[in-house]
Amino acid sequence: MDNKPIIATELLKGQGLGNQLFCYVTTRALAYSKGYDFSILNREIFANNIHSNKGMYFMDIDCGIKMDKDSFKNIYHEKEDRIYIGNSIHDIEHGCYISGVDKKLMSLNETTLIYGNLQDEAYFGKYKEQIKKWLKVKPEYDCMDYSRDNLCIINIRGGEYSSNPELFLRRKYWLDAMKKMKEIRSDMEFMVVTDDISAAKRILPEVAAYHFDLAGDYTAIKNARYLILSNSTFAFFPAFTSETVQYIIAPKYWARHNVSDGYWASEQNIYSDFNYMDKAGRIFTAEQCRKELEEYKKKSAKYASVGKKQMGISLKLAYINSKRLIYGDLFVRMLRSAKRRLLNK
Repeated sequence: MDNKPIIATELLKGQGLGNQLFCYVTTRALAYSKGYDFSILNREIFANNIHSNKGMYFMDIDCGIKMDKDSFKNIYHEKEDRIYIGNSIHDIEHGCYISGVDKKLMSLNETTLIYGNLQDEAYFGKYKEQIKKWLKVKPEYDCMDYSRDNLCIINIRGGEYSSNPELFLRRKYWLDAMKKMKEIRSDMEFMVVTDDISAAKRILPEVAAYHFDLAGDYTAIKNARYLILSNSTFAFFPAFTSETVQYIIAPKYWARHNVSDGYWASEQNIYSDFNYMDKAGRIFTAEQCRKELEEYKKKSAKYASVGKKQMGISLKLAYINSKRLIYGDLFVRMLRSAKRRLLNK
């Protein structure tokens, strides 16, 4: 009888495909690294969410051994570090997630059900070739129509992001990234792939925007030669497993690109294959970002107060700042809307 330990995770309702794939790949990679078995609980909801009601129809996903949650005596929650700051009501009341790798997660040696963000490259990065096989797209869905030498795919995340000024990437980021791509190839053309056509047209109206089905969006990113990414998990694995991509730009500081003074939300989203652009339009390698963050941690008052909620006058100022960001964003939107109306007259 095979008594190998099993590393498992549970897919949760409300997770998008990107988050599901991180949970899946990290769990399988942790098991693979030790020669253990793996199991994905709630596998029936894989991608059967806001992205698609057909599930993972364009991949054959091996979800490992079938198990029930009640079978697990050991449950491990990945460590979670948060800073409480005035970017938004969320960051004030729930905290901004900044965690890096959890080394204890990588040393599990018995059957365990794991939960967490599970997005650090340290968990799975060395198994890229295996992951390409695990996430292989069926040939009939593997669209190469947008894999041209001079075409850059821009992945804009809209939806709930678009109403959060600390999260929804500004127009300047996209324009700076396009300028950088033009430096690489003067004949570069651009196309947006998005989950939200309306938001894409609002932020980047000069670029044609498309929303295909789940397989179409995924493979347009996977088979691109050049990519400008948002701070969304959806595009990570198509970019990571790509056989064609030559250059990738992503937002420095990830989910807090717009407001960070040096912290990452989160540190887990620094990936070796990505080039990161800051608010000034400067490009940094992943290694540069990691070194810079380590220096920031030594001096930052924010890191000195990890896990501590704000109180008193600092809490009041935090709420004021969150409102300032919201009203500032609304003002910019009104100006853009007025400009569009004038141009369309």
